[in-house]
Amino acid sequence: MNFSDIARKCVLKQPKYEAGKPIEYVAREFGLDPDNILKMASNENPFGPSPKAVEAVSKALGGLNYYPDGACFYLREKLSKKMGVSGDKLVFGNGSNEILELVAHVLCDAGDEVVTGRHSFVVYKLAALLMGAKCVEVEMPSLRYDFGRMLDAITPKTKIVFMANPNNPTGTTNTQDEVYSFVRSLPEHVVFCYDEAYREFQDPSDQVDVLPLIEEGRNVLTTRTFSKIYGLAGLRCGYAVCSPEFADCLNRVREPFNVNSLAQVGAMAALDDDAFVEYAREENKKGRVQFKNAFEKWGLEHIVEGGNFVMAKVGPKALEIFTELQKRGVIVRPNVGYGLPEWLRITIGKTDQNERCIEELGKLL
Repeated sequence: MNFSDIARKCVLKQPKYEAGKPIEYVAREFGLDPDNILKMASNENPFGPSPKAVEAVSKALGGLNYYPDGACFYLREKLSKKMGVSGDKLVFGNGSNEILELVAHVLCDAGDEVVTGRHSFVVYKLAALLMGAKCVEVEMPSLRYDFGRMLDAITPKTKIVFMANPNNPTGTTNTQDEVYSFVRSLPEHVVFCYDEAYREFQDPSDQVDVLPLIEEGRNVLTTRTFSKIYGLAGLRCGYAVCSPEFADCLNRVREPFNVNSLAQVGAMAALDDDAFVEYAREENKKGRVQFKNAFEKWGLEHIVEGGNFVMAKVGPKALEIFTELQKRGVIVRPNVGYGLPEWLRITIGKTDQNERCIEELGKLL
């Protein structure tokens, strides 16, 4: 008997997540020195991890023989005070990615539907398909969410609407008024899952706060992460805020000890590192301007709106340019899987890294 005869059919059809190419892969493939390769593909923080997190993690290494706190008690307590929400509304995950999957585990059965944008984070689709649900991908004119189209896509079978703001991979953003109006228009049987992975790269005045919607009793869950602006992608720690009832369900389906002890310690320390967050945000803004100026000079259609990445439409040879950039030691991200085959997504780096990327891309264009 073949294993495919006993495995779940939806698993056999499940697409695989394709991550940005690691530096070591590109070095081996093209015979390059890893130290001379720029990884500008996975939206990692080029300024490294929060210094306070590094210090705290270093001190905690001696306790690795013990299991982590499965309830994240101290991280929960600290985050609760910082955000002004009760601790029973917080759920912690192995990155916010895990929480997105847990949402689907709690809400979706075979035959249910999930609604999201066509050019939005692929994990929304993967989470739905793994549970046997259907992912309804709504067109995104101007590569941004069209809330009218999304409302039209909702049926009695819809369980979840997924949205990222800023959106990944396009970097487009939506305003608080737009988000609030949409959420208040949703039927009661639909949960709005709001992904804020890139929230902190926006100026505070531009950040959308959906916590009041949760206080209103709306079916809203919002996810955030320590992977991006805090620079702790390697530790994998994210969290969600939602109603206590929803949080209880999510905690029933998550893996025990899903957030390791170093991730908890690092995240707690990072919450105090406001200076690092401000520094990373301001440097990211400078880098966005660098790319914006280059794209305008070259006459490329582009998006430099939100997040720590930019998008440029380089044309039908985008995959060829992607490969040639790797040969020159610069890793960016193609967007074929997102239905944008002529676009490249580039993570904003340090000033000199941006300059090198722009120089090499300019030669190829």
